[in-house]
Amino acid sequence: MPTIREATFELLRRHGMTTVFGNPGSNELLFLKDFPGDCEYILGLHEGAVVAMADGYAQATGRPVLVNLHAAAGTGNGMGVLTNSVYSHSPLVITAGQQVRETVGQEVMLASVDAAQLTRPLTKWSAEPLCAADVPRTISQAIHMAVLPTPGPVYVSVPYDDWEQEAPPNTQYLPQRNVSAAAQLSETAVAEIAGRLDGAVNPALVLGPDVDAERGNDSAVRLADALGAPVWIAPSPARCPFPTVHPLFRGVLPANVMSLHAALAGHDLVVVIGAPVFRYHHYRPGPFLAEGTQVIHLSNDVSEIARAPFGDAYLAPIAQTLDVLAARVEPRDRGTTATAVVRQRGVDRDDAMHPDTVFGTLSEVAPPRSIYVNESTSTADSFWYVAEMTAPGSFYSPASGGLGFGLPAAVGIQLAEPGRRVVATIGDGSANFGITALWTAARYRIPVVFVILNNGTYGALRRFGRILDSGETPGLDVPGIDFVKIAEGYGVAAERVTTAAQLKSALCAAFDADVPMLIEAATYFA
Repeated sequence: MPTIREATFELLRRHGMTTVFGNPGSNELLFLKDFPGDCEYILGLHEGAVVAMADGYAQATGRPVLVNLHAAAGTGNGMGVLTNSVYSHSPLVITAGQQVRETVGQEVMLASVDAAQLTRPLTKWSAEPLCAADVPRTISQAIHMAVLPTPGPVYVSVPYDDWEQEAPPNTQYLPQRNVSAAAQLSETAVAEIAGRLDGAVNPALVLGPDVDAERGNDSAVRLADALGAPVWIAPSPARCPFPTVHPLFRGVLPANVMSLHAALAGHDLVVVIGAPVFRYHHYRPGPFLAEGTQVIHLSNDVSEIARAPFGDAYLAPIAQTLDVLAARVEPRDRGTTATAVVRQRGVDRDDAMHPDTVFGTLSEVAPPRSIYVNESTSTADSFWYVAEMTAPGSFYSPASGGLGFGLPAAVGIQLAEPGRRVVATIGDGSANFGITALWTAARYRIPVVFVILNNGTYGALRRFGRILDSGETPGLDVPGIDFVKIAEGYGVAAERVTTAAQLKSALCAAFDADVPMLIEAATYFA
C-alpha cells in the first residue's frame, strides 16, 4: 500500500500541481523525502516571497498551486503577502508541517496550537486532519475548495509523522474525482440586465480583476463596443481587464467616494463587472452616487455582493456573463472617440528621472505582449498614464495593498509564462519586503527584468500625508540602499541608471538576456 505521502503526490499529479513552492523547516522534511522526479520544487528564502511567487504563478496559470511552509512561525511570515491572495482570488493550497501528532498538546518546540485557526480569516478554508488516514482526503478537499467559486487560498496543517503512515485503501478514489461548477445567470436575469442596458441613455462599464482572471477581456471589448460605453477600471486595480489603447478606455477610477462619484456622474446606468462596489482607500465621504445614477453589480464572489452598500447585484461567472450580454444587447453607434487624459510629462533632474520617464521608456522598449508587475505604489498614476496593454494577463499588482507581493510574484508569473517577458517595476520601499526572491530568480534562471524605482523615500506615505495634513512624521525616508550590490550578492546582474538614455540601453540589454537582470533607476518623489 502507498504511504500518505505517496498518495498525496498522486493526488497532486491528478490536478496538475507538480510545481511546488516552499521554504522547508524540520516539520516538512518527511513530506519532501524521496521528492518525485516528475515534480519541481521552487525554493524561496523567505516564506513571504514563497507565497507571493506561488500567488503570481497561480494567477498566471489559473490553476491551483501547492505551497509548502513551516509551522506557526513560517506560516506567520507568509501571512502578510497572503492578504493579497484573498482579494486576488488566488487558488493557493498552503500546507504546513505540524509537530508529531502525540506531542502537539504539550506545546513542544515547533508545535502549532490550534493550527487550523492560524490563517483565518485570510483563507477560504483551513483544517488539520483528525488522523493520519484522513490526510489525503483533506488535501483533496483543500484543492477543490481552492478552485471552486469563489477561488481563494486554503490551509492544511499536517503532523509530520503522518506522511510515512500507510494510506487507507479507499484513498484510491480521490484522484478519480471530477468536480465542476456549473452556475450561470438565468434567462430572466440576462433579459433584465440587457433590457436595462438597452434602455440606458448613457451607460458606463467598470471592470475589475476577475474579468482578466476569467479571460473575459475580449467579451468586455465586444460589450463596450456594442454599447459605445466608456470603460473604467475599478479602483486600485490588481489586474488589467481592458485594453489601455482602446478608444473607450477612460483609465482607473479614483479610490474615494467623492472623486468616484464625480467620475461617474452623468451616467444613468453603471455596470460593475468582476470587482467590488467599491474598494475605497482615501476617506472623502459623501453620497455614493450622483442623482439619477443606478448601478448593476455582476460578481462571482458572494462576499463582494453581500457587503456592497448599494447597487442591484447578480452572482454569476464573469466571462460567460460578459459573453452572453455582448451578444444580447442592441448595438448602438455613439461615435466613440478617445478621451485620453493629456498632461505634460514630468521633467527629469540632472541626477534622477521623473517616474513618467521610467514608465515611458519602458513602454517604448518592452517587447510586445510583455507582462507588467507593478508595486511602485506612489507612481501608479505615471504607470497608467503611459501603459499600453492589449493582451489578457498583462498586469498584476498587490490586490490588498500589502507590500512584498510584486518582486517575488514576478518570478512566479515568469515561471508560468515562459513565452512572454515579465517586467517588475518596484518601489525601493516595496522591494525590501520581497528582495530574497532575487536569489530564486538567479537559482532557476528565471529571466525577469526588475526595475527598482529608487527615490529614497516611502512616496505613497508622503502622498497620503498630504491628504491627511499630517506634516513631517518619522520613518518616511529610506536613503542609502544600494540595490546593485544587493542584487549582485544574490547572483543577479545589476546596473544603476540616472538618465533616460542609460535606462533605454540597460532595458535593451536586459530584454536581450535570458537571465534575470535588475536596473536601479534613480528617481525623485514628485
